[in-house]
Amino acid sequence: MTPRWKPSVTVAAVMERDGRYLLIEEHTPEGLRLNNPAGHLEPGESLVQACAREALEETAHGFMPDALVGVYLARFQRPEAADPTEQDITYLRFAFTGPVGALQAGRQLDDGIVRVCWLNLEEVRASADRHRSPLVLQCIEDHARQQRHPLTLLHTHPSVSGGG
Repeated sequence: MTPRWKPSVTVAAVMERDGRYLLIEEHTPEGLRLNNPAGHLEPGESLVQACAREALEETAHGFMPDALVGVYLARFQRPEAADPTEQDITYLRFAFTGPVGALQAGRQLDDGIVRVCWLNLEEVRASADRHRSPLVLQCIEDHARQQRHPLTLLHTHPSVSGGG
């Protein structure tokens, strides 16, 4: 029997203030890369909860999604990974936007995060060769085009968090 293929579900925060986008610079196997605040959906949480958590952990800014920017599917292949399962990964990314909350001074950023930076759209475009994924720019371009979808498109059944 062939094992069931499973994409890696991730969330991303498209955080914009005064025409500038908050990106993180992080260590990756490919070197320092820029990314949207993003991460993996964890057991027991909704997509919105995961996005708020990841944004806080990676930027030290509060963030509460109020719209879905888009849903994205992309394949990443690392030619020389030590672990063969890390060589070919398909990501299913849910990108959200919402108001950027206050910086929580003194809060430690997640391991691997070097810094946060605010870039305007042209700077984001100019840094595309340093993006962790082509989805970084795609999500921001979609946000800049005012692409928004209501969160009511998403439904998390109570069984996800242990309820009925």
